[in-house]
Amino acid sequence: MPTVVAETARAFDATSDAIDDVNALKGQLWNSNSEFDASKDKTQFRQYEDACDRVKNFYKEQHEKQTVEFNIKARVDYKSKKRAHMGVWQAMEMLDTLVDESDPDTELSQIEHLLQTAEAMRRDGKPEWMQVTGLVHDLGKLLFLFGSEGQWDVVGDTFVVGCKFSEKIIYPDTFAANPDSADPVYSSEYGIYQPQCGLENVMLSWGHDEYLYHVLKDQSTLPEEALAMIRYHSFYPWHREGAYKHLMNGNDFKHLEAVKAFNPYDLYSKSDERCDPAKLRPYYEKLIARFFPPQLDW
Repeated sequence: MPTVVAETARAFDATSDAIDDVNALKGQLWNSNSEFDASKDKTQFRQYEDACDRVKNFYKEQHEKQTVEFNIKARVDYKSKKRAHMGVWQAMEMLDTLVDESDPDTELSQIEHLLQTAEAMRRDGKPEWMQVTGLVHDLGKLLFLFGSEGQWDVVGDTFVVGCKFSEKIIYPDTFAANPDSADPVYSSEYGIYQPQCGLENVMLSWGHDEYLYHVLKDQSTLPEEALAMIRYHSFYPWHREGAYKHLMNGNDFKHLEAVKAFNPYDLYSKSDERCDPAKLRPYYEKLIARFFPPQLDW
């Protein structure tokens, strides 16, 4: 059994890292320019056409299986069960076991990525609520340890389900095998939604972003900008490519600005010097206590 778990975890981590490798961000920062990445070359990022087969196969499966039916079921399943009851730092340590069991030579453990994201924000003088958002933003990947159906419902870019799949989603042709593409309602421009209904009223493809947003929206004192950073940080068709403007309301533009501010710290901090979790824990546990209860339902 340990060998099976390790192999599965290794595949998960490799796919997650490969997806991150081909993500690029070009956009304005929120409130102030980031400073930590000033010397980094952001022009040399891989294009999806040049991505490895693992990434292409991953998105093919994701695009075929993320249907309205599945997304409704995923939300019902989320509300009908409690997966764990633990604090934020304990959740970080639990997520870190994913890497420990798979590949010790991976570039970064999960906890290091979270700490590097938060530390980059801290060095740039970002507010405490933003630092702690960076610290927790990927905790939704616990879904993989809680029994997801695969990798396709945990990681990867997210998109709206219930209306026509946008051409601005990567590999749009792979939606041909998704049954919703042949549905007369789900394949229409607005689908099950109304014009300018607001993104808070749409279903995004289920994964670690959406899961963590639902966990934290009622179990934290994070501001709405922070919750937007968590829910939308993998929503690349929207925050990078400009899709879904026909569904946006006025509040979404404020959220878009926040998500664009967040993403450089998520993407570019991975190459920074390594963090010492034990050394940084006291500082971040104080921040955690300000925004979260001692224990959360996951």
